[in-house]
Formats: sequence, structure tokens, C-alpha cells
Amino acid sequence: MVGIRSDLEAVTAGLTLPFSSGAVEGQVNRIKMLKRQMFGRAGVDLLRKRILLSR
Repeated sequence: MVGIRSDLEAVTAGLTLPFSSGAVEGQVNRIKMLKRQMFGRAGVDLLRKRILLSR
């Protein structure tokens, strides 16, 4: 409860404004999933290709 009170403006804005970051959060989660799957297996080049081709 202390955390919510300390950031009350952000919580209020998140609940009342019509804007949403849902689409962005979905893309971030997709990229993080790919990154976890690829951990230790290949370099950045292959990870970049998987991210670009997984749409």
C-alpha cells in the first residue's frame, strides 16, 4: 500500500487515461521470451534474425 501511495499520480493516470502500453508490453514480452530461449546458444546476429522473423 505504501508503494501505491508514493506513486499515486501514476496509478491515477493509469486507471483514468485512455492510453495503454499493452501493445508495447506484448512486444517486450515476446522479445524477452526469445532471448531466454536463445540464452547461451548463439550470438546477437541469430537473436536479431529470430526477433525480426517471429512476427
